Amino acid sequence: MANISDGAIYAPKGKPNPVVKKGEFVFSALGLYHGHIYGICNGLIEAGGILKNYYDPNPVYMASFTKQFPGVKPADSEEEILGDKEIILVAGATKTSERCALGLRVMAAGKDYFTDKAPLTTLEQLEAARAAVRTTGKKYAVYYSERIHVESAVFAGELIEQGAIGRVLQVIGFGPHRLAAPNRPDWFFIKKDYGGILCDIGSHNMEQILYYTGAQDGKVVSSQIANYNHSQYPELDDFGDCQILLDNNATGYFRVDWFTPDGLQMWGDGRLFILGTEGFIEQRKYMNLGIKDAGGGHVFLANGKEETYYHVEGKVGYPFFGQLILDCLNRTENAMTQEHAFKAAELSLIAQRDAVVLEPKQ
Repeated sequence: MANISDGAIYAPKGKPNPVVKKGEFVFSALGLYHGHIYGICNGLIEAGGILKNYYDPNPVYMASFTKQFPGVKPADSEEEILGDKEIILVAGATKTSERCALGLRVMAAGKDYFTDKAPLTTLEQLEAARAAVRTTGKKYAVYYSERIHVESAVFAGELIEQGAIGRVLQVIGFGPHRLAAPNRPDWFFIKKDYGGILCDIGSHNMEQILYYTGAQDGKVVSSQIANYNHSQYPELDDFGDCQILLDNNATGYFRVDWFTPDGLQMWGDGRLFILGTEGFIEQRKYMNLGIKDAGGGHVFLANGKEETYYHVEGKVGYPFFGQLILDCLNRTENAMTQEHAFKAAELSLIAQRDAVVLEPKQ
């Protein structure tokens, strides 16, 4: 279900690459508000997971999910899923402000949790999630899809690991999205429900900055938010940006917005620039501007040896999902450490909380 015009229902599909035997890893979907649930389930199924059932109290979301996974039996309630001892992990994409509460219930039931980003909306929720992880020993994994479910992003990480650009000094990311307001639920425009733009789509970029720089922590230097052009939605941030200093003295900057024009072939022209001591990498994740049907997966590398263009779509895959399945079974942290997932959320929340509000001027 890869809809290139609407990011809310963009769900990449890769090639099957199972890491377990059939039936060895059983999971469920609980909370189906956001279309990212389809991408989460696709990734786990391709890695060998078995989707046993799914549930949401809203029949509209249930019907939509049924169309995407017609061979899967729906559950009758949340309690049915949480009480099923065969289910190892529960994936969810409920309302953003309710994701932490769902995760607490999932972990209390003895299951690992895999939620859409943003994984929560307040620092108080973050502390509750951290405490639950310590108490239960279960995972609170996060679907930071703009890195883990994008082949150019995966490949860029491999290049960095190979030393292609030396030590990473700075990461600059741009995350424009198409608003598609008529397709959004009412809660999407309420700040306490979606958390704000830096908490929400900004968390993608914050995670990538931490990942590519290899940093463990950072300090938000400055952040800004605005509602420049959507006064009909007074609680919507349609623009945000952030500058961060990492604990290894690398730096990061990102801008996110809801201003993708209708004429663009994609829901967002996602680009990311990585500067190293020995070269740089540019990612054009979803499209190549002005070139129709070029698809995504464009990576540009320049260093002391070469200047190279790679088109990696369909060639790299999405190893995160298999790694997560094995992490759940073996209690390891190869896909993403728990602290990394939480730190990206924490810094995004701090950036949102401390942001300067820019007033539009005519």
